[in-house]
Amino acid sequence: QVQLMESGGGLVQAGGSLRLSCAASGSMFTFNGMGWYRQAPGKQRESVATMTSAGSTNYADSVKGRFTISRGSATNVVFLEMNNLKPEDTAVYYCRRRTDSGLLIGSWGQGTQVTVSS
Repeated sequence: QVQLMESGGGLVQAGGSLRLSCAASGSMFTFNGMGWYRQAPGKQRESVATMTSAGSTNYADSVKGRFTISRGSATNVVFLEMNNLKPEDTAVYYCRRRTDSGLLIGSWGQGTQVTVSS
């Protein structure tokens, strides 16, 4: 069974940057698509950035030009580079495997907290 572990969150001032990592472990892992999602207090979880198995990316309008999803040299690691962070980016961030058609695979992990102060 594949497990995902998010890391890299923290407290940062507005305008700052963070790099989140998502590491997959488990037997017979093959790279599907991957997505980063976030959930702010009192709000529904939303998609932030996605990558297909072929490497095509898509971003929420709110993060376009500021966030970048990428795959590490090891196929079991995916990153989310976040620049020019805003207080409204404050949320718990999760990664999750997904099919190229958008179906989510597996279950949610613990996530990593990102807090942006103004």
